[in-house]
Amino acid sequence: MASGGIARGRLAEERKSWRKNHPHGFVAKPETLPDGSVNLMIWQCIIPGKKGTDWEGGYFPLTLSFDDNYPSTSPACKFPAGFFHINVYDSGLVCLSILGGGWKPSITVKQVLIGIQELLDDPNPNSAAQHRCYELYKKDMPEYKKRVRQQAKRYPSRL
Repeated sequence: MASGGIARGRLAEERKSWRKNHPHGFVAKPETLPDGSVNLMIWQCIIPGKKGTDWEGGYFPLTLSFDDNYPSTSPACKFPAGFFHINVYDSGLVCLSILGGGWKPSITVKQVLIGIQELLDDPNPNSAAQHRCYELYKKDMPEYKKRVRQQAKRYPSRL
């Protein structure tokens, strides 16, 4: 089986597993193409803000892009451009250890999404991807939290 076939096979299994059992409030589904077919290599996801945090009430859109080397390589995980978070680049690309050097082929889509949800309220300031967020986080926590709550309001539930 070609490497792209391995990736698609694994993603088909991930999709089946997700449909049977996934965390409440999360959405993860492969992109539907104009002809109605499914592109397993790009998934549109929603990550809910965790209850009891400044992120609560937000349902944050995230795109997972897989290449033909998956699961040997991690997916690229991207919020909309300009997403406000210390560990998210201005382009929206997420900076998280399990997506880089900490990646293992056994990590599932579910684990990636839960890891990103955890990262929202528990950022890693030692791996800052956005300078302005980092500065607020370090020097003006009330303003940082206010910005987070404003962002959560910009992404209400679509249900």
